[in-house]
Amino acid sequence: MIVVSTDFVPGKEISEVLGLVKGNVIWAKHIGKDILAGFRQLVGGEIKEYTEMMSEAREIALRRMIQKAEELGADAVINVRFMTSMVMQGAAEILAYGTAVKLK
Repeated sequence: MIVVSTDFVPGKEISEVLGLVKGNVIWAKHIGKDILAGFRQLVGGEIKEYTEMMSEAREIALRRMIQKAEELGADAVINVRFMTSMVMQGAAEILAYGTAVKLK
């Protein structure tokens, strides 16, 4: 599956737009990692526990979006974007979305 953030696939022509596809996950903090992150916050710098957590959540959302595109028979997903929102204290939703297309 070709996944791009542009509205085209270089060297390819879009033959059909299949529609919006999206994948999401709601991810909560792990209490152990939350404690470690709290210590890091005191001294400053990157909070690696949260960086890893959000990276993993983005990958899950992206895989789910690709799965939806495959179900439609898409060759690619264009205009891919990510969105994050807090749904409750300590939990965030990661949404990956784009346009599923067939290529010539």
